[in-house]
Amino acid sequence: MKPSTHQPAGSPDAAPGSWDAGQRGLLLVLAGNMLIDSLEVSTAMVALPSIGRDLGLPLTALQGVVTGFALGFGALLLFGARVVERLGRRPVYLAALVGFAAASVAGGLADGPALLIACRVVKGFCAALTAPTGLTIITTAYPEGPARSRAVSVYAFVGACGFTGGLLLSGLLTEVGWRWTFLFPAPVVLVLFAFGLRLIPGGRPDGPARRLDLSGAATLTGGLAALVTGIVQVPGRGWGSPLVFGSFTAAAALLAALLLVERTAADPLLRPALLAHRGLLRAMLGAVALNGSYLGLLLVATFQLQTTEGWSPARTALALLPASLPLVVTAPLSGRMIERFGTRRLIALGAPAPLLGHLLYLRALTPHPSYATDVLPAMLLVGVGFALCFTSLNVQAAAAVPAADRPAATGHYQTAVQTAAVLAPALVAAVLLSSGAPGAPVAEGYRPAVWLVVALGALGPVAASVRPVRRSASGRAAEPRLTARP
Repeated sequence: MKPSTHQPAGSPDAAPGSWDAGQRGLLLVLAGNMLIDSLEVSTAMVALPSIGRDLGLPLTALQGVVTGFALGFGALLLFGARVVERLGRRPVYLAALVGFAAASVAGGLADGPALLIACRVVKGFCAALTAPTGLTIITTAYPEGPARSRAVSVYAFVGACGFTGGLLLSGLLTEVGWRWTFLFPAPVVLVLFAFGLRLIPGGRPDGPARRLDLSGAATLTGGLAALVTGIVQVPGRGWGSPLVFGSFTAAAALLAALLLVERTAADPLLRPALLAHRGLLRAMLGAVALNGSYLGLLLVATFQLQTTEGWSPARTALALLPASLPLVVTAPLSGRMIERFGTRRLIALGAPAPLLGHLLYLRALTPHPSYATDVLPAMLLVGVGFALCFTSLNVQAAAAVPAADRPAATGHYQTAVQTAAVLAPALVAAVLLSSGAPGAPVAEGYRPAVWLVVALGALGPVAASVRPVRRSASGRAAEPRLTARP
């Protein structure tokens, strides 16, 4: 079917900022898919203990259910943009929806870790194709002005709600059966696909399509996968194990090959020269600390509360909710907050909050901790940090580079965010296994992993304290005013 030829909202017959029926339907498809992509980040977390019991999987395999999605998303995000340039937005978006639905069904029916993790990687790659493409479609399908601003706001707000919704949905669905946490997206995505056939417009990005850089995508994905494999196998097999040695050797070789490939490529996926912009590097470090420590803490709390304390999945999901709810509440106000206070102030104020929350969670490492005094304050502090820093770090990453480099800078920033989501859960899982958790007494089994989370979270205040320096016309150092909107 041909894409919709609906009347633009900026036409003489349309009120300024209004949407016609086709544009409302298109936004429903794009925002609905963005919600599904965001849900996937958190739906697996609460279900991990149930998956482990049902399939007899150790934590070394279970962490791959979380990191697999992040691996497919982060490692292939920049590559996905090249695929869209080559093949066009509409066919890639629709194909990714079908692939996502198929991987959801296969993952929900999996009877072992290999297929389950592989499906998570595929879903991550599909999300890497649709999430940024959806935003691009909005910028072309809605005229500049109030109509586009409203559409972008809705799209961003729905994405911010996804993690919170995923926790709740996972808790409820896991009570019925963990497989439903993987199966439920399939029918929803197929409905979106049916409407997308009619509503998603065609078109390609402006300018000639760039090279795919398959070598860069393969070495980055393979290097991260090998590194995670080595990390999680150390506790059970030891440093001298052939699997551990081989995994780390392969990771080193692949990541070294990545540097060589990207340095010599005519149009590389990764551009090390961008990291010369200290503002971008600072934003990436802050995002790595924020996202990595957050997921690490949720992994610890999930196994402590469910496995050691015997909480149900639904109760665990509700316990974790305060860590993500503040972002949902403040997301519609983030632009105004940045305009009023600037990104630097918000990040400096927000970065210490998660670190304090992680330290406070050490109090919860006792038999039968009090939720009100031990768990809840820690989760709220983490949530406040996300509310203040999340959008500010995104804006800072884009504002730190010249306008022509901002799309590439944003892609590098998002890759760093997802790389943290790959490595942090793997490191925390390895420390948990080394400490004997969840079978060991609470303090002995979980305390080292929480201290690792504290160390990861400490990178946030460090990044916030490093002030980017630029030169004014007179040659004197000047602090830039970051006034970009999300």
